[in-house]
Amino acid sequence: MPAEPFVNIDAELRDLWPQTTLGCVFWSAPVREACPELWAFFAASTQPCLQKRLETTPLAEMPEIGPSRKAFKAFGRDPGRVRVSSEALYRRLRQGNDLYHINAVVDANNLVSLETGFSLGSYDLRRLNGNIVLRLGRKGESYAGIGKGALDLERMPLLADDEGPFGCPCSDSRRGMIAGDAAAPDAPMNILTVIYGFSGPQPVAAALALAQQRFSAFAGAADLRARIVPSMA
Repeated sequence: MPAEPFVNIDAELRDLWPQTTLGCVFWSAPVREACPELWAFFAASTQPCLQKRLETTPLAEMPEIGPSRKAFKAFGRDPGRVRVSSEALYRRLRQGNDLYHINAVVDANNLVSLETGFSLGSYDLRRLNGNIVLRLGRKGESYAGIGKGALDLERMPLLADDEGPFGCPCSDSRRGMIAGDAAAPDAPMNILTVIYGFSGPQPVAAALALAQQRFSAFAGAADLRARIVPSMA
């Protein structure tokens, strides 16, 4: 695996919401079609428990949704108008809609998001350049979200490299997205998965451990290396 980029949190963002924490997993795996074992596990275990809970629990009280909403408000964005991806997944389940089957990497990413309440983003390291910072979006910044039009990034917490923004807890850009290579479907891809946390390091640490288990079981992960930003030391 090539050298890992340095990942940091901008001081301005941290001052506005000191509990901001990133969980980072660097790993490699071939990007294969949807994993049947993952969806069998989801149907037998994750989905029934979540649907029962969603029948009686307001979305704001689902794991990690409340802290995410409060953080977005502190950053200057209306959490009623921009929702983290985990809340969007919960809404799909509550409405009785099926989840998208994308590929084994993205599906495992979304499984962990549903299990923990955190928004997760998985990115193709070949498409990223330089070090990475979580910062607030600047006036006029936007990108094309995956399956969406232009996303207004002003005052949004976002990940940026030397080329600019590529990911955020609501919708990732097409530039960093995980997509299989039809010419070499079994070639391993170097991946960075980020857990966007707004409730401090301890919940992120637990989610990080679960993510590594799920990526190994359902996405063929190898060479997993994890860290928390800022360090828990």
